[in-house]
Amino acid sequence: MSFIQSAPQLGDPYRDDRVLRSWLARVLPEAHLRTVEPDFVALAEYAQRAYARQTTTTPTEPVLVNWDVWGRRVDRIELTEAWREGPSIAAWYGLVADGHDRSLGEYARVQQFAKVYLYHAASAFYSCPLAMTDGVATVLRDAPNSALRGRILPHLLSRDPATFWISGQWMTENAGGSDVGDSEATARRDADGSWRLNGRKWFTSAINAEFALALARPEGNHIGADGLALFGIETRHADGSWNGITIDRFKDKLGTRELPTAEIHLHGTRAELVGDTRHGVRAIAPVLQVTRLWNAFGSLSTIQRCLALTRDYARRRKAFGKPLSEQPLFADTMAGREAEFEAAFHLAMEVALLLGRVESGSGDERDAALQRLLTPLAKLWVCTLGVHVASETVEAFGGIGYLEDSGIPLLLRDAQVFPIWEGAGNVQALDF
Repeated sequence: MSFIQSAPQLGDPYRDDRVLRSWLARVLPEAHLRTVEPDFVALAEYAQRAYARQTTTTPTEPVLVNWDVWGRRVDRIELTEAWREGPSIAAWYGLVADGHDRSLGEYARVQQFAKVYLYHAASAFYSCPLAMTDGVATVLRDAPNSALRGRILPHLLSRDPATFWISGQWMTENAGGSDVGDSEATARRDADGSWRLNGRKWFTSAINAEFALALARPEGNHIGADGLALFGIETRHADGSWNGITIDRFKDKLGTRELPTAEIHLHGTRAELVGDTRHGVRAIAPVLQVTRLWNAFGSLSTIQRCLALTRDYARRRKAFGKPLSEQPLFADTMAGREAEFEAAFHLAMEVALLLGRVESGSGDERDAALQRLLTPLAKLWVCTLGVHVASETVEAFGGIGYLEDSGIPLLLRDAQVFPIWEGAGNVQALDF
């Protein structure tokens, strides 16, 4: 009978994670951990179910339907199963709300990012709009436009799937990526005082979001970053039609294939000014302090998934008379990756703890300075490490790791996005 190699199995992402559990036990008060631990357990169980689904079903991608059968422009988006589940998971477990829950004190961000860490690898990158939603909520929390804040923020922080919204951040245009000062989108103020945006946004992730922050240049403002203003957009009208938005196409990306990323045009899109008519880049900057940390934790989640699958496979796969896990060179390589992972984990979690202290008011100036300094460093190093570990995971699985239906190449393709999102390596170095 021909040989059949047993496939790797995903253990319990919470109970089996010594690094996560020991860190939480050391940092969180015992009563706090006891209260939130059921959520950690439930998210880990969801991750196991999602992995089982991934390994037994054909991969799917979102579909953009520009026109209906009668010739009407509809730009309808058909999402994958994981994305249809996303709003409920996010709301029930407070994946955004926890970070803004003042009753959690300095541990709000630790609790939140521990959940993000457990959820991301199972999310099919629904974590991407959650990161943006968190960042946008941070901006709106202190926004001068109190009416906008009062109307939108409760949706972004809702724990009810029926009222929960996600948000996008529309900055990238054809002329510039990180150089947002080159933005060409314009803003015109109508006679009734309302604003209308016109232009093209070249890379808009989670185009299905109910809300977005966008940069545009009010007519008459000078060229450059300081001439941009920050606007809030409710993406649809009350009847469900798009608010002056047309979706040109979905991006054909290397990875993150379940994430609907689009090129769009704004045609008189109704928008509200978040602050003043200038300094929009400065106004949206707090988003980056949050989303960069989400990137670090998304990469950590990917690394942990890679290591968990490799460990399990190494016990199942025999070579030269014994399991891979007992081969000295293999064990040495794994030990190196495990050590790097633990260092990355502690760095990211310490930044999360610092952010929680700063936002809760329990931190001092040193905490604020460290948090500002370490955020781009964590994003840079952890996300670069994620690509390296994912690549070595493909190598560890050998020939089968190179086959798409093993699911292993997906880890590498998806990991590659993290060093790019929210500023590539050199941008992080400049911010650091």
